[in-house]
Amino acid sequence: MSDSITIRKSYKYRLYRCDKKDKKLRHMIFVASTIWNHFIALQRRYYRLTGKYISLYDMNKHVLMLRKTQRFALWRDLHSQACQDVCRRIDDAYQRFFSKLAQRPPKFRQAKKYRSFTFPQSGYKVNGQTVTIAGVEYKFVKHRDMGGQIKTLTVKRDAVGRLWLVFSVVESLSIERTSTGKSGGFDFGLKTFLTDDEGRQHTSPLFFTQGLKRVKQLSKQLSRKVEGSRRFKRARRTLAKAHGDVTNQRRDHHFKLAHKLCHEYDTLYFEDLNLTGMKAMWGRKVSDLGFSSFMSILEWVAFKRGKTVVKIDRFASTTKVCSNCGKRHDLTLRDRTLHCDCGLVIDRDHNAAINIKTVGASTGYQSERKDAGSPALSC
Repeated sequence: MSDSITIRKSYKYRLYRCDKKDKKLRHMIFVASTIWNHFIALQRRYYRLTGKYISLYDMNKHVLMLRKTQRFALWRDLHSQACQDVCRRIDDAYQRFFSKLAQRPPKFRQAKKYRSFTFPQSGYKVNGQTVTIAGVEYKFVKHRDMGGQIKTLTVKRDAVGRLWLVFSVVESLSIERTSTGKSGGFDFGLKTFLTDDEGRQHTSPLFFTQGLKRVKQLSKQLSRKVEGSRRFKRARRTLAKAHGDVTNQRRDHHFKLAHKLCHEYDTLYFEDLNLTGMKAMWGRKVSDLGFSSFMSILEWVAFKRGKTVVKIDRFASTTKVCSNCGKRHDLTLRDRTLHCDCGLVIDRDHNAAINIKTVGASTGYQSERKDAGSPALSC
């Protein structure tokens, strides 16, 4: 059985390097950074004087008016809609702050740290493997076809300095619902990445730990360079590329594991963890495992394959409760095996995975699946 639904999907392509042409795109990113900083300063000054916030409508009108003046003639190098999109980004950041989803309002950003600008509707033209921006034709690596209508185009510069095109596309996705009739509970751990309710363990290679020696060497080389020099910039790009390689390796491993789990299970139960608190306690290893990014990837793969990912409450007692009789035990982090009076002797992660599956299946979490929307993920 298959269903067809409409989704919003992102496609990311790398631009072929051409220093002469690339300067124009990098200049546009610089222009976007000046617009960002100008309106951040304007918002702060307006709030000091009136105690009020400048709306998105007024910012959009103001940026178009300033582009016509001689003082802000630089802004004409960026498409008018791309200028307005910078204002939209500022408004989104402030709205997140007003809704208490962010701890602090948006701040000034250095031009070298401002990374992208977006064409919401027009300002570009796509023809096969080329895109035309401001009358200049750029060729990109089209490693996969886009199967829908392009809505937006974002030009992005990564930490290494490479330029990318990110297309936001509305397309129809066909979901093949193949059922195995099997569900599983999974416990996330520091020693073992995932342990399922059958006792099988899925380990993580810890890619950052493997490449830590090289990262330290490159960091030491960078610290010895004169900041702002050509050698400093070259060393910084080399270090950023090393970090990017680790990220790509981890992402590839997560995708392979996600497809493996979705091939075997129809419903997958996980615990909703406080990863911020775990990072504060155990530091770099939690980030190296990348459980949060794995869950985002797993939700997307499960959505495409018609599977269900369920998160149970983080406060549900799963580790210290016997999965056989329900008795609660006092376990420390050093206690890796649970010994219960009922005669059960079991690994603590295996016991937790069984309890996660039991809690998820017994409380009706499975009925909470929503097929109307899809997880956001860039492909």
